[in-house]
Amino acid sequence: MAKKGNWNLELSRYIKQDEPNKSEKAKTWETAIGLQDVDGLKPSKYLIDTAKEHIEGSIDIEEAKKKIDEYYKIADNRKNEEAENSEEADKVAVRIAEILSEQGFNFNVFELINIHSRLFKGIYKEAGKIRDYNFTKKEWVLKGDTVIYSSYETIKEALEYDINQEKNFSYKDLSLEDSIKHIARFTSNIWQVHPFCEGNTRTTAVFIIKYLRTFGFNINDDVFAKNSWYFRNSLVRANYKNFEKNIFEDTSYLEKFFFNLLSDTNYELKNRYTHIDYKQEEDTPVSNNKYTLEEQAIINIIKNNELIKQEEIAMLTGKSVRTIKTMMSDMQNKGIINRVGGKKNGKWIVL
Repeated sequence: MAKKGNWNLELSRYIKQDEPNKSEKAKTWETAIGLQDVDGLKPSKYLIDTAKEHIEGSIDIEEAKKKIDEYYKIADNRKNEEAENSEEADKVAVRIAEILSEQGFNFNVFELINIHSRLFKGIYKEAGKIRDYNFTKKEWVLKGDTVIYSSYETIKEALEYDINQEKNFSYKDLSLEDSIKHIARFTSNIWQVHPFCEGNTRTTAVFIIKYLRTFGFNINDDVFAKNSWYFRNSLVRANYKNFEKNIFEDTSYLEKFFFNLLSDTNYELKNRYTHIDYKQEEDTPVSNNKYTLEEQAIINIIKNNELIKQEEIAMLTGKSVRTIKTMMSDMQNKGIINRVGGKKNGKWIVL
């Protein structure tokens, strides 16, 4: 089994390199592997070596999947040699890496179900199937209590309602702070439905990452890789209330996670902070800027590459060049960004 610190160090060196292709692949793998921690699963050394081959361009993602599948078919005693559950961690991680490397995404219930099916086919017999019974889960963060999930009889209706509400919601002129509060609530609502028997958090994470990319955000950073267990605990706290103990649904933990994910904030994402017995008062996430969500996406892109052209920003955000030019002109008028130098050799500066 590969220890978390070790695999993270092995992959992070690619992120520090100047080659964008290798860096993006490494970020995807970090997210894919880190998400296994939500269920206490750890990757094998073989998966890390396979990930490195893919990052370096020796194999494509399809070959990486085949290598992992074959690895667990060859030796009958493999499970005795590997840490318990490393097979699930390896297979799901490479599948997450595959999905995150794809451009296509449909924002609907079928896409959520399809992601679950692709992640857990051959691992869970109920992969891609809506659960047909109710259940509870004891949570450490709640001292053994449980979140109340949606009744199995209303799962599809609840998902349809939440996603349709989000489709009809406008982020136009909404501040980054208010946008993140909304995204946190939407994410927690999807998770609270808990449509599947297992794998709900990882499925929700992949679905939300793909959705946020439609705003132009590149979500493949180490926030998920290093804080996936905090992500799950924050989802639990966002959906738990106990009137007798004066505990109410609290999305502030999840908001901090998304602030770190989408902007320059660096909140401490400690699991102990999310425990219902933790007494220290934590600062409520507040953004001092008035950027919209789409403006923040452009800021992130510019910070990553000051020489980038508007045509490239349009491709990354999925918007027209005309829209990007209009938005960036407005951002210059607001004093958010500035253009230094000529059209060919100039660069963008975040003020």
